[in-house]
Amino acid sequence: MLAINDLHVAYGHAEVLHSLNVKVQPNEIVAIMGRNGMGKTTLMKSLMGIVPTKSGSVTMDGKELGALKSYERVARGLAYVPQGRMIFSHMTVQENIETGLVAHGGKDVPGDLYELFPVLLEMKGRRGGNLSGGQQQQLAIARALATKPKVLLLDEPTEGIQPSIIKDMARTLKKIRDDKGLSIIVSEQVLSFALDVADRVLVIENGEIVRDEAREGIDAAQIAKYLSV
Repeated sequence: MLAINDLHVAYGHAEVLHSLNVKVQPNEIVAIMGRNGMGKTTLMKSLMGIVPTKSGSVTMDGKELGALKSYERVARGLAYVPQGRMIFSHMTVQENIETGLVAHGGKDVPGDLYELFPVLLEMKGRRGGNLSGGQQQQLAIARALATKPKVLLLDEPTEGIQPSIIKDMARTLKKIRDDKGLSIIVSEQVLSFALDVADRVLVIENGEIVRDEAREGIDAAQIAKYLSV
């Protein structure tokens, strides 16, 4: 569904990602783990076309994305929930979700989004800025799903969210994958969440993938070493 081939990304002369090769299968959830500054957010922004690629290719469903603007990638089926959520705080919950409908010309929020996130239905007339961190994260995911994606990118979704909500989020992401047939890539530092949600875990260290393991065979202690400061 998504293939990253020999990807190099740089800020000016400083190369941040070095020859990344990742393949994500249809309906697969992949967690990319690593400490701050290792390249997780840069990878996400590069996939969305926010940060330019130095060399290499990214294909989704067999089609090259490299020459496309960010909004064109969204129209093709790539959705992004950035670190910090970045909802529109002065707009209502419903208005926030409606901004995602623009990608395909929709007008009404699909009912299944509110079924996934019942709290958003209760609060659809409330301003986004008045929601808790966990509720804002749900809103950001609902807004991304409103674009009807094939691949969903989530950057540090557990940041600033209480542990009980993190468990719920893992269940919801798996339900989204199963109900909508999406592939999901999530960058993360919380190992327990990654082990709950992911089919496969990758570790990025200094801009390179240093581990790539299926969920069943993961050595959690070894991965934890890459996450400790």
